[in-house]
Amino acid sequence: MDMGIAGRKALVCGASKGLGRACAISLAGEGVHVTLVARGKDALAATAAEIRKMYPKVSVTEVAEDITTPAGREAALKACPAPDIVVTNAGGPPPGDFRNWNRDDWLKAIDANMLTPIELIKATVDGMIERRFGRIVNITSAAVKSPIEVLGLSNGARAGLTGFIAGLSRKTVRSNVTINNLLPGPFNTDRIRGVAATQAKGSGKTIEEVLEARAKENPSGRFGDPEEFGIACAFLCGAKAGFITGQNLLMDGGAFPGTM
Repeated sequence: MDMGIAGRKALVCGASKGLGRACAISLAGEGVHVTLVARGKDALAATAAEIRKMYPKVSVTEVAEDITTPAGREAALKACPAPDIVVTNAGGPPPGDFRNWNRDDWLKAIDANMLTPIELIKATVDGMIERRFGRIVNITSAAVKSPIEVLGLSNGARAGLTGFIAGLSRKTVRSNVTINNLLPGPFNTDRIRGVAATQAKGSGKTIEEVLEARAKENPSGRFGDPEEFGIACAFLCGAKAGFITGQNLLMDGGAFPGTM
């Protein structure tokens, strides 16, 4: 399926690994010129090289910066000053017990997982409105719908972003600018191994045992493949997806036991 976005420009955050990387690859596969942002310079360079090899007709720009900082956002927007597509993504805060978190822990989580996407939207959405095309996809978490107790920092910060998007997305769609959220459940990424490591410490099990049990608990019997996530992102960024806005696309293998 041709998404109709060949030649567009995308700013993809957290693009060196995992779900952000998968989104960048899928967009490049649609002929989109991608600017990749991530903190890890070596992993970022490896991903950029892979995309260039796979899709030599698209331009790939690397920005080795922390997108959660003002300097990082400035560098990213300097490299891609007028994106047609923005994929926001930042590593989630660490798991733990809320009794051990102080005010600074909460502010850091909110800054990374709520305020950083909002700042990126603020910097790019008016240009999209003027050009009458824009696609913003925020990578949040399935925990927005089905909170995970040990991920309280993430639950709170990402839920705040979801509420903000619910209002703004209804204002921009008239100009063919959509804003949606992708909510990943258990995908085969470094993040899930980090959570499993925390759970393993308190259970006496190995990380592999925790991961195996989690996979079996999912209705699909497995973890998600990041490629599946990237394809969904490319669809939401497509030219024919302009009637989809303010939505939270849950990708969790059916784990959420609700009807809505």
